[in-house]
Amino acid sequence: MSTKSDIAQSMPASNRLSLLTQRKRMAWLFLSPMMLVLLAVAGWPLLRTIGFSFTDANLGNLHDYQFIGFENYLVYEAGEWYGVLADPLWWRAVKNTLFFTLVSVSAETFLGIIVALTLNAQFKGRALVRAAILIPWAIPTIVSARMWGWMLHDQFGILNDIFMTLGFIAEPVAWTADANLSMWAVIMVDVWKTTPFMALLTLAALQMLPSDCYEAAKVDGIHPVRVFFKVTLPLIAPALMVAVIFRVLDALRVFDLIFVLTSNSADTMSMSVYARQQLVEFQDVGYGSAASTLLFFVIALCTLAYLYLGKKRMESY
Repeated sequence: MSTKSDIAQSMPASNRLSLLTQRKRMAWLFLSPMMLVLLAVAGWPLLRTIGFSFTDANLGNLHDYQFIGFENYLVYEAGEWYGVLADPLWWRAVKNTLFFTLVSVSAETFLGIIVALTLNAQFKGRALVRAAILIPWAIPTIVSARMWGWMLHDQFGILNDIFMTLGFIAEPVAWTADANLSMWAVIMVDVWKTTPFMALLTLAALQMLPSDCYEAAKVDGIHPVRVFFKVTLPLIAPALMVAVIFRVLDALRVFDLIFVLTSNSADTMSMSVYARQQLVEFQDVGYGSAASTLLFFVIALCTLAYLYLGKKRMESY
């Protein structure tokens, strides 16, 4: 029986080129409504933000501003460097964001794989466990952050009460106020909330794997750990990479979780929190827009790097 690929290969080159052109046109036709909506919803605000980053606009009067070039980004005056790129607090926010992204996404990926492997096994009550696992992810971030804020409170938080009862700590700990613990507290809450997302995507990939490979490995007596690293992990790698890039992009722009738990603390300040502080509290639209633009370019570079590596991976097959 001939497949579609066989039929396409048997067609003349001119007909194949015409068919490919028609498919591309149809693809753009179907994508055009979404692209127009995206341009209106995201494109215009983005361009406006980039435009404001080259001005001295103030939140009190957005219609009265002057073009100042790259002064919001970096400028040298009177022997000193000024601008976002010369602000130590900005670079601390960059460091905090990258650390948060690296640790939280790594932990979520590791735990997500373990949870997915567990849920992929056959056991009684599996459907109930699957539904329960998704609860943290279904809770809105603001709600979960506020809930954990109460649980981590140094005076009447339940975690301090439990740890003191068990003898792990001698006195209440200010989890979100201590400079050495606040970032780890934020990471813990993010891992609790987002691990189900990683588990869900990984589980979907696991359920699409062919059973032939595992039956052959079982017959050959190969250890399950070796089967995982040699068979399972390579097969779910594409889906896992999609989940990771989504989480990386989401973690790089983290705002609500950190702001609710630690407000504007420099110990946990992310790039989004820094931009919000400049825009809202200091009402410096130009300076805050410059920080937001830099954040956009960081995320865009990560996206382009992923697309480039994904293309290279596809070409290698």
